[in-house]
Amino acid sequence: MVFRKFPGVSASGMGLRLSQKFVFLLFLSGLVTLCLGALFFLPDSARLKRIFLSKTEAQPVTVGSENDAREQARKADAAAARVRALSRKPSVTHEARAVDRPPQGIKAQDERSSGRTRTETTAAQNDARQPRDTFEYDRFKKCLLGSPLGSDRGKPGDPQTLQRRDKVKEMMKFAWDNYKHYAWGKNELRPLTRNGHIGTMFGGLRGASIIDSLDTLYIMDLLEEYEEAKDWVENNLDLNSNGESSLFEVNIRYVGGLLSAYYLTGNEVFKKKVLELGEKLLPAFNTPTGIPRGVINLGSGTSWSWGWASAGSSILAEFGTLHLEFVHLSELSNNPVFREKVMNIRKLLNKIEKPHGLYPNFLSPVTGNWVQHHVSLGGLGDSFYEYLIKSYLMSDKTDEEAKKMYYSALEAIEANLVQQSPGGLTYLAEWRGGILDHKMGHLACFAGGMLGIGAEDGAPEKKQRYLDLAGEITHTCHESYTRSATKLGPEAFRFDAGAEATATRLSERYYILRPEVIESYMYMWRLTHDPKYREWGWEAVEALEKHCRVEGGYSGIRDVYASAVSHDNMQQSFFLSETLKYLYLLFSDDDLLPLQDWVFNTEAHPLPIIHRNCLQRQNSLQKPDKTPAD
Repeated sequence: MVFRKFPGVSASGMGLRLSQKFVFLLFLSGLVTLCLGALFFLPDSARLKRIFLSKTEAQPVTVGSENDAREQARKADAAAARVRALSRKPSVTHEARAVDRPPQGIKAQDERSSGRTRTETTAAQNDARQPRDTFEYDRFKKCLLGSPLGSDRGKPGDPQTLQRRDKVKEMMKFAWDNYKHYAWGKNELRPLTRNGHIGTMFGGLRGASIIDSLDTLYIMDLLEEYEEAKDWVENNLDLNSNGESSLFEVNIRYVGGLLSAYYLTGNEVFKKKVLELGEKLLPAFNTPTGIPRGVINLGSGTSWSWGWASAGSSILAEFGTLHLEFVHLSELSNNPVFREKVMNIRKLLNKIEKPHGLYPNFLSPVTGNWVQHHVSLGGLGDSFYEYLIKSYLMSDKTDEEAKKMYYSALEAIEANLVQQSPGGLTYLAEWRGGILDHKMGHLACFAGGMLGIGAEDGAPEKKQRYLDLAGEITHTCHESYTRSATKLGPEAFRFDAGAEATATRLSERYYILRPEVIESYMYMWRLTHDPKYREWGWEAVEALEKHCRVEGGYSGIRDVYASAVSHDNMQQSFFLSETLKYLYLLFSDDDLLPLQDWVFNTEAHPLPIIHRNCLQRQNSLQKPDKTPAD
């Protein structure tokens, strides 16, 4: 290398000075590299991050003001979190396995929407945790028209009815004790093998039978058992779980059960848990239409449609059975996001065309269009209609939109689905693109009760017709029980080829402790006080005791027409939540959970009617007591 000489400087001196400069520059560059490395790779530092934030977010920290410094650091941390959230790519979900993948443009839109709404959901969740005008339980209780438990816990004056009610209470204790002994903390009990069952519907959630039993134990005055259940919820219910959870089942069982337990008891642990769980369900709504997908991972927030659902569609009875619970989540949290989610579903359903005024069972969450024209008041469709009339009732009869949707749907059902058999039995057929399938599922037997509670608010000329129709449907469902060897009803029964309320296929002959027929008995008793409904309920109790009770609990049976029963080894959680609760209410006085104050979700969890005018008066009475500091 040739060095250019400078006057008065020797070549050796020049080389020494250049070497010193090189070492200095090397040291300086290493120092800069170390600082930058610390900035990006050491644990988060709010002060360093502010260097890279916008000027509006990075304000200088005033010397001597530690509180200001902490506040600035907190704001910087929040801003950095927003940056990370916006840059985070949506994780891969089961949506890629959907049967009908949307066009590329729609898919890209869906992914962008998912990323955006996830950030919005996080913001809404954080907002829900902020201190605000929280729900006050005492004000709520003052607005109830009567005590939830009645004057004497609904104790009937008639000795025979009281004896029957006590028997139902004993059945509940027997079912609970066996669950506690053999399956505590699991979702359900296997009574024959005497062990627990977890299943796949609830993902990583556990204790479904515990959550489903809370309100039943409480209203039956099984308070020691209730305390055991409450303690488990407080200490063992873990909501930070991964797995494929059914949005529908988690909502009606866990959200519904926790809401009901809170409203009945006022225990804050139930409120805390249910609001936390409600937030975890919100990402299911991150679709182009706002129609939620049917499956959600509560840990990651990813959601997808059921693999068996036609063309990746969402199910009417699932996305249509969220309204009651989500409205109450907004009531408890003062966060409107829950109510907005379900109101958006209603808005879309009002906008799209309904074939013959009917609501098909499958809807695309991507396009917002119907996927198949299959209509049923049984599985896939049932509780959507139930929640329309119950939304109206729960609003203290102020939700006129829900009322209009329900009675319009009822007119279409009456015109297209209500049929009468040659033997004079009224039933609800299924509709497949204009062709009737003369089948009625056990699940559709809830319709007797639904028609009954909705009769009073129908058009004046229709009121009696709806109440009569409710009685006719309930009678048909009772007939499906009486025509079997066990006096229990099959999963589905038909009215074709000479059959009358009878299962004609082997795959439809089972009974899994379902409640829908008994549910209609309870409602029809409350509405008419016709003693036949209590007699029919007692027939069901005797059949359950004879054919479903085993040493380790209660089990469903595989064939209701076989005199020698074969058990399915499953004590369903809804048996404790619904079947036994409806039987207990059937043999109780009407002031136990009176219908002027309570509606039951589709898992029989009682939710209070929102007496808005009274609540507003209570709020106004409290305001003068508040100080400016409040």
